[in-house]
Amino acid sequence: MRVRGRSPGVLFALVLLALPGIASGCAEPKVSLAPGAREYVPSDYLQVLKHWTRDKTLMDFSQLSDRLSVTATYESWDFRWAYVIRYAADYRLTVDQRHELLDRTLRETEDDHEFFVALYGSNWRWTDLSRPTSAWLVRLIDDQGSETAPSKIESIVKPGAIERVYFPYTNVWRHAFRVRFPRQTVDGRPTIAENARWFGLRFAGAEGNEELRWELEEPPAAGEPPASSSSPGG
Repeated sequence: MRVRGRSPGVLFALVLLALPGIASGCAEPKVSLAPGAREYVPSDYLQVLKHWTRDKTLMDFSQLSDRLSVTATYESWDFRWAYVIRYAADYRLTVDQRHELLDRTLRETEDDHEFFVALYGSNWRWTDLSRPTSAWLVRLIDDQGSETAPSKIESIVKPGAIERVYFPYTNVWRHAFRVRFPRQTVDGRPTIAENARWFGLRFAGAEGNEELRWELEEPPAAGEPPASSSSPGG
């Protein structure tokens, strides 16, 4: 599918050019990768989603067009807890069903770093990350020099109600994917270093490169709960 005319990303970029103070007005929150119990209610979900979501646009200013516009949510332990609470409330799951879903969802974090990614760019086919002809390579990176290729890229061909509601930046202009990276390299090293100050996704190709970054909180002192256990921050 090819959408004609100027994309919403271009219009948004033009607004940012006209109002330069908007882009720098709010720093992105730091995140914690610590596990542990959370005390979320269904209405917390959108705030937690925002806390774990990053977005960037790579512009071609000579043409006033998007080379790449990408939004991604890291499906962390913390995010998954809030997601299950919201999902269980929406689908009226029983307590036992909610516990089973939560256990299964959290166990998935043991093997993979998973991201929900939605993107569009200058050419619809080039932004299909699941194809070898994609114009973009995506890598998991951190500030310690780690760089990891995906273990799986799953294309969501027709996003449904779940994707549109729980990841509302999904729309008809964007490809949607679940991108998974192994938690450890083949020699046993963590793909996000234990002393990393940030981790992120790098999108690189012939048209340029862009990074989404999640800045990490300092580890809590012994006996202290993670900062995100009671509030996802602002």
